[in-house]
Amino acid sequence: MTAFVAVMLWCAYLVRDALLIIYVSGLLAIGFSPLVRVIERQKVLPIRSARFPRWFAILVPYVAIVGTVALLIVLIWPPLVDQARALWAQLPDMFDRAQRFLVSRGLLNEHLTLGEAMARATATETETVGRVAGAVAGVAGGLFGLITILILSFYILIDADRLRASMLRLFPPAERPRVAAASREVTVKLSAWLGGQVLLGAAIGTSTAIGLWALGIPFFYVLALVAGVGELIPVVGPILSAIPALAVALTISLQKTLFVLIFLVVQQQLENHILVPRIMSRQVGVSPVTVIVALLIGGSLLGIVGAILAVPTAAILQVVLHEFVKEE
Repeated sequence: MTAFVAVMLWCAYLVRDALLIIYVSGLLAIGFSPLVRVIERQKVLPIRSARFPRWFAILVPYVAIVGTVALLIVLIWPPLVDQARALWAQLPDMFDRAQRFLVSRGLLNEHLTLGEAMARATATETETVGRVAGAVAGVAGGLFGLITILILSFYILIDADRLRASMLRLFPPAERPRVAAASREVTVKLSAWLGGQVLLGAAIGTSTAIGLWALGIPFFYVLALVAGVGELIPVVGPILSAIPALAVALTISLQKTLFVLIFLVVQQQLENHILVPRIMSRQVGVSPVTVIVALLIGGSLLGIVGAILAVPTAAILQVVLHEFVKEE
């Protein structure tokens, strides 16, 4: 048995990427299942049958997500292209002014043009091509994994009842009601986690819109939408969503850029230490201490993916441990 367990653990390590995709797909399927059930049993539209087809009820949130992303791209792309062109035109002058400031303070020894600085910062041609190829491969792999997760989640939702019945058959008949109740509790918590993510995105988007408007930054509504969507990705999402706001502020003045940077840093500190623990505690039923510890451990183990999965995993473990404690 020891050798068998060792072999199974080694095999699991070899296919860890696939197992991670399956786990994320399962979490999304469980989280969306209450919404799918509500849509499936809707009583608003006058239809002959009492229920929508399950595949249609699953497609509704999928179409809503894809439509939101498409709307975001349509809103963001034109103003960001215009602002990027303006920034590119002013970048050499900004770079020159920044260097003069650093040289005058003794923080920089020589004055370089933007082209010279880029040439020095860039490695050899072979290394540069390799880095670009690696970045492209990473983006392509991420998109492939995302598409796989969406497709697998769809099929898990289609076969949800059969999969749940198969899982219950793994337990003794006397324990099945308890396991079924625990699975329902997990479903409620994961659905609440998804709702909490949307609530966090809405809070950050609203506060970003108000803050950028008060600072006089143009296109604040688009930048706020970017910030709200970026909030759904822990750790790196807020950083990536801050780049467009800082780029737009750079086209106005360095002072505006500094004010925007201070605002975004303060906002993220409040979000990390107040909003996330409180909202997730209220929505998922996990204590703020558990949320912060889970985010730290998940981020250390798996980086961005671990930070995303930290809270729902902590909620599942909480339910499982509660059942063990009750049994004892």
